[in-house]
Amino acid sequence: MSIRITLAGSTGWVGKALVAAIAASDDLVLAGAVSRGAAGQDAGEAAGLVTLGVPVSATLEEALQVPSDVVIDYTKPGAVKAHTMTALARGRHVVVGTSGLSAEDYAEIDRHALKAERGVLAAGNFSITATLLRRFALEAARYVPDVEVIDYASAKKPDTPSGTARELAELLSEVRLPATAKPIQDLTGVRETRGGSLGAREPVQVHSVRMPSFVLSCEAVFGADNERLVIRHDAGSSAAPYVAGTLLAARRVPSFIGLKRGLDAVMD
Repeated sequence: MSIRITLAGSTGWVGKALVAAIAASDDLVLAGAVSRGAAGQDAGEAAGLVTLGVPVSATLEEALQVPSDVVIDYTKPGAVKAHTMTALARGRHVVVGTSGLSAEDYAEIDRHALKAERGVLAAGNFSITATLLRRFALEAARYVPDVEVIDYASAKKPDTPSGTARELAELLSEVRLPATAKPIQDLTGVRETRGGSLGAREPVQVHSVRMPSFVLSCEAVFGADNERLVIRHDAGSSAAPYVAGTLLAARRVPSFIGLKRGLDAVMD
């Protein structure tokens, strides 16, 4: 039985690639598309494809008037939380590919998902190799207490840190050992140069670089006595790495209730 998808952000960088992948899939159907700038157009034509017979809506509320099973969101940090809450209230499962949400936002989303008896799968990055970065970093944190995260993106990326870096830091905070570096409050000079602290248990320092020529990169830097380990993920200019993971998430999210974070939460 096909899974019906409502795609928010259908004309974005990842959104266009998802429209093509869903149209080519045997078990997924594009039921609705959302893009304020392309409202009224055919979703296929707006993504540079053939006509699909699916009109683009200006708002998610409008798109959800057509029955669907899963909402995939690749929009903007300022819109994704409201979109997720709207989708849950309308009985949809949700795949969140948009970055910018905090741990508090996710806790609230989890409560709403449990109440609605729907699943939400959110990931800072849906690529398989970025998922492996997270898995390997969490393993390393069990043995090396000192770790910091650096993320790189283009000069125009609006949110800092990236969703990949934020998610990684928050998860590392839960498993890492206490750091041996001098506490931030004990430093002199410009403390802000040490980055921002993320995570509830053992906070991790995160540094965001925003410059031309970068696409998306994230690295976890581990330091021990006389040795160092760097685990890094680099994304290219194509959205292709994120498509397969997002579609896997769409297929798996109806199978559970509540919030799961990270693609590896549903990987076999």
